[in-house]
Amino acid sequence: MITQIKLYDNIKRIVSFFSNKLNFDKFKNKLGRKLALSIEEITSIALFKQKNGMPTKKAVYETLVVNMNRWYHLGIIILPLLMKINRKNQHIIKHIDSTDIPVCSFKNANSHKTMKGLARFGRNSKGIYFGLKLHIITDLKRQLLSVKFTSGNIDDRKAVIKLSKDLIGLFIADAGYVSKKLSKEFYQEHKRILIARPRKKIMTKFQEMLYQTRMLIELNFRNLKMFYNLITSMPRSIDGYFANYIYSLLAYQII
Repeated sequence: MITQIKLYDNIKRIVSFFSNKLNFDKFKNKLGRKLALSIEEITSIALFKQKNGMPTKKAVYETLVVNMNRWYHLGIIILPLLMKINRKNQHIIKHIDSTDIPVCSFKNANSHKTMKGLARFGRNSKGIYFGLKLHIITDLKRQLLSVKFTSGNIDDRKAVIKLSKDLIGLFIADAGYVSKKLSKEFYQEHKRILIARPRKKIMTKFQEMLYQTRMLIELNFRNLKMFYNLITSMPRSIDGYFANYIYSLLAYQII
């Protein structure tokens, strides 16, 4: 069984690789007080926190929390690089879907201020929630290929074209993506096609086989929420919320 020290060392080694490639040190202020920890260490501890399922940042020293939020934008640089690497060996069969990200409990929605400008009321399988949506595209190997955040009230179909830019293959979606207009706009001959599950039409055996693979993208959402603390209501700033989301996605992809 891997020790906590070994886990942290593994995470830091990966972060150091990206730090050297992207020159993290150039983001340091030349004047003023020096950082108590390096940017590499701050990013590594943030990923370590998510991996260990620590439910709140109160478990981390207060100054570290501030720096985790301060440097999460570097994660926004690393995540596309990881997805670019994934695209080089992408499987032809891909899945597209979204999941709800509540920012607070439903009873506190009207009084919630931090994410008021971004979050909206949306609907999931359990009912109405107040928050965002995470849209992703993954392949048959469960690799993240594309990620997009929207307000909770955005129709999933509106995010498809930008989300799938430069991707090719067979894209499997649920009935929420059924649209003749979208299918026509999405289609590129000999390159890609969107196959949304029909609500009433009889499926072919091949279609049924493809739809059965959609459980893989649901596993991605399940793991992000259960083991990488994607959903939170603890932050007190917009940066705090998105730092949590980005570090969760990075921890899930790297570790």
